[in-house]
Amino acid sequence: MTINILLFGVFPYVAMVIAVLGAWARFDMAQYTWKAQSSQMLRTKNMRVASNLFHIGVIFILFGHFVGLLTPEVIYHHFISTQAKQLLAMVSGGFFGILCFIGLTMLIYRRLVDERVRANTTVSDMLVLIMLWLQLTLGLLSIVVSTHHLDGSVMVQLANWAQSIVSLAPLKAAAYVESVHIIYKLHILLGLSLLVVFPFTRLVHIVSAPIWYFGRRYQVVRQKQQA
Repeated sequence: MTINILLFGVFPYVAMVIAVLGAWARFDMAQYTWKAQSSQMLRTKNMRVASNLFHIGVIFILFGHFVGLLTPEVIYHHFISTQAKQLLAMVSGGFFGILCFIGLTMLIYRRLVDERVRANTTVSDMLVLIMLWLQLTLGLLSIVVSTHHLDGSVMVQLANWAQSIVSLAPLKAAAYVESVHIIYKLHILLGLSLLVVFPFTRLVHIVSAPIWYFGRRYQVVRQKQQA
């Protein structure tokens, strides 16, 4: 019970604090390291397909998790039942999860096989890619596990965990996931671990948006006078 509280009641807050403060410190002290560090310039072959598959998949997955976990039952029950919501999550999540998995696998293969790309790949780059690959694998496996309880009960438990974390009720949160399948628990823990490494890796570019471009001054370009 104590371990369950530490992992699913306390660790989420530790991970979020590290993510926020770490990203803040990095942006304040090392802004030039805040970038996606794309390897597209080194080799473009298969890069566009792999990158598009990965990013389309991951954007949908993140949005789906955010809405699915944080929307209370009393709200979505006006539009959809718990069982139908789970089925929708399984089908759409599975589709975009497979897209993302294919794209990420192609990106990892490219970094391992292409000599130029591999030479410019850091340990943190591979760590993030492997963690994301494992997280996607666990997510897809959780869909298989979900087929054994199509009544939506476990989905409600997971949503209650997330909502309890947001509402600052760690003991309630830990209790909600104590009985769920180990696949769900590993999926949550690895997701929280990604938050921990977030400020120290290329993942920080997720929250970057060049909004300052709209307020920047025009660049003055002058033609060279001919002698």
